Amino acid sequence: MSDISDYESERLANIARNRELLAKLGLADASEALKPAKSAAKPVQPRVKKPKEPAMPTRQSSRLKRAPVDPNESPAAKRKREREEEQRRREEEEERLAAAEREREAKRPRHNDLDLQTLASDLTSEEVGELRSTLLSVLKTPYPKQTSPDDAFVFNDDAKDDAEVKQLKERLGKLKVVARAKVTQDRIYSAAYHPEPTKDLIFFGDKHGQLGIWDARAPVEEVADEDDDVSPSGDGEGGKYWRLQMHWPATSRSSISSIKFDPIDAFSVYTSAYDCTVRCLSLTSGIATEVFATDGMLLTSIDMPPQGHEMWIADALGGVTHMDLRTHRSHARRYELSDQKIGTVSVNPTRPYFLVTASNSRDMRVWDARMFESLSSRSLRSAPNSPTSRSSSKTKDSSAGTIPNEVEYETIEKLLATKKGQTTARASWAHNKSVTSAYWDPRGRSILSTSYDDTLRLWDIKPSWFEKDAVFPTSRPFSMVKHNCQTGRWVTPLKAQWSTNADVYPHFTVGNMDHSVDIYSWKGHLIAKLSDRSKITAVQAVTCSHPNVVERVATGNGSGRCVLWAPEDL
Repeated sequence: MSDISDYESERLANIARNRELLAKLGLADASEALKPAKSAAKPVQPRVKKPKEPAMPTRQSSRLKRAPVDPNESPAAKRKREREEEQRRREEEEERLAAAEREREAKRPRHNDLDLQTLASDLTSEEVGELRSTLLSVLKTPYPKQTSPDDAFVFNDDAKDDAEVKQLKERLGKLKVVARAKVTQDRIYSAAYHPEPTKDLIFFGDKHGQLGIWDARAPVEEVADEDDDVSPSGDGEGGKYWRLQMHWPATSRSSISSIKFDPIDAFSVYTSAYDCTVRCLSLTSGIATEVFATDGMLLTSIDMPPQGHEMWIADALGGVTHMDLRTHRSHARRYELSDQKIGTVSVNPTRPYFLVTASNSRDMRVWDARMFESLSSRSLRSAPNSPTSRSSSKTKDSSAGTIPNEVEYETIEKLLATKKGQTTARASWAHNKSVTSAYWDPRGRSILSTSYDDTLRLWDIKPSWFEKDAVFPTSRPFSMVKHNCQTGRWVTPLKAQWSTNADVYPHFTVGNMDHSVDIYSWKGHLIAKLSDRSKITAVQAVTCSHPNVVERVATGNGSGRCVLWAPEDL
């Protein structure tokens, strides 16, 4: 009997016939050619060792910690033991109360002055020294906020507009990704570009109150691996960055909503946050001081006129607060201009008494702040049951941080119903959904709004309209651009931002849900669409431009990673 079964013999014969047939057809090596090629091995990434967290002490029963009681102890020994146990219980209770107080304190906003070492508690002394040197390098020359005259880049000939747009397309269309870095630990909420033209120093604010400072073109440090092979550090990151815990606590209650540089010299940076405070970081001294604080009102936006010394602060309860930075904060005055959240307030750079506000009430309004001075004020600490205490009731738990003077929403509504009110609210433009933002351009004549109705709107306000004490004659936008603004829960709401460079044709940047960055002219012409599918895989929701260099755009996404767009041969 054969060791090979009939089935196996037939199978081997079939294999032999097939091989003979393939050899006759010249396809003997076809099976080898069809095998998938082996993929190249991925480089081994260095493993970052996380420091071991100290083990938490195990809670023990007080009864079990007691020493066994001697049944024959004397009355004096018993009294001594009971005194010791009572003393131990008091010490344990005091320690428990102290720990609970420390935990509560860690959740409260910080109101005292903070130095760089405190703000950058996670950095070494050498890293803090590098940050100080970087900040000092931008303090050699003051760079005041730029403005343009009313008629700048206003042409009667469309050919001149086309020429300016063409020139911008040639300059901005060449921008590429030249640096990337995870500047903050959490989602980017706001950004500002320092005006120093020789550097790319960008400030980013994140969801947990962290201020990231990115020197995007700083040389990348090199580190040696285990085999002493030197390679660039930071898994492809570019430049150097430092993280400062500007607002506290480090939770979503401290999201940095707005960043502004001092309009006089750019030697200080102001930040507003959901911890209900505005802080100022001096780049000269490295000290962060509290400029303004409230109780229970989330601060959504700040803006300052080019002359400085003043600040307008928008909040989530529908108010804007005016404060003279040269006086004490107790002189601040709040005007409740909406019954819903005001997301942004923008000061006209050439006529600083004109404001534009964007609200969740779907309205964007232009206000003449000179009319506010005649309004009567009312204390925030009015009777809790009064009909006018709707929004201010949230701020009456404590007298600290309240605004002494407030003009309430009902007073504003009554004013707007009168003839005088027509000179207070110069224009009101309804959107189909909430207005995310509205900003004046550097000339103070164009307004740009972003709305959840997937539209970017542009208005051109003629200078003569400002001079008349009357409502603007038209409310129709000059141009409308369809744009997907449905960011959802995990992406920062899009806010189209003007380039503050007053020497070039007015244009603005805005993130796109398709992971690109769009650049438009002030008339709504698409200038450039920046994208890089191989490097950008997230929505660049927050954008800003260099105030003095045209070919610079910076963006940030929901993970804290930031991108510098510049000429490739930079």
